[in-house]
Amino acid sequence: MINQTLPSYKQTNATLFIANTSCNKRWLVFAAAVFLVSVPVFIEAPLVRSLPILSLLLTVFWLWLSIKLMSCSPTNSPTNSQTYIWGDLLFGFSWTWLTGSIYWGWLRFEPMWHLPIEAIGLPFALWGLAKNWGKIGNWFYLGSLSGTVVTDIYFYLVNLIPDWRQIMTSDPTLASQILQNALTKVQTPWGQSWAVILALLLMTLGVVPLVQKQSHWYAFSGAVLSTILVDSLFLIAATIA
Repeated sequence: MINQTLPSYKQTNATLFIANTSCNKRWLVFAAAVFLVSVPVFIEAPLVRSLPILSLLLTVFWLWLSIKLMSCSPTNSPTNSQTYIWGDLLFGFSWTWLTGSIYWGWLRFEPMWHLPIEAIGLPFALWGLAKNWGKIGNWFYLGSLSGTVVTDIYFYLVNLIPDWRQIMTSDPTLASQILQNALTKVQTPWGQSWAVILALLLMTLGVVPLVQKQSHWYAFSGAVLSTILVDSLFLIAATIA
């Protein structure tokens, strides 16, 4: 009886260990997605303003590193290996870095170009998903793009586009006053109402996919939810200014 119970006990422990490992891996992907959206905003932004060509060329490095990591994975189960997962995620990040470099380096003076440039990688991401390739990276890119779309919608609804143009074209010494003018619009009932509505939309987009318990959905959720973090940090910066 004991001998019959031991194999079952070991099998249960092994199943629990695999489940816990898989869960930890998903949350690591989520945390990495948040990092890749949040932190580079404060690294790429100053770099692209002063050295736009260098920022653009760094895309090649991110692509090389992502392909290198994916190619280093074991041949028996490549998509489940740690190196492949991080390479896959980094591939999606390469799109966000590329589009950010192009727009903020040369086209930041015209808000109308923001979404078209940010969406450059959209056909490629959809093609990859149709081919069942690069699911983590492609969903990360789509999550980042979704957050950008919602943020831009808010700018249009609250009429912050003129302030966007002014802060990009005016003398840096006037930036504080422009930010204060923009903040006045945000603090109106109209601005606050839409901020709550769109924040709830982002929360829903970010939380619901987590139910699926798959790494690519965690990458999507991390990218979407980090939009709230980034927007909040910019709001705090504008308030302080």
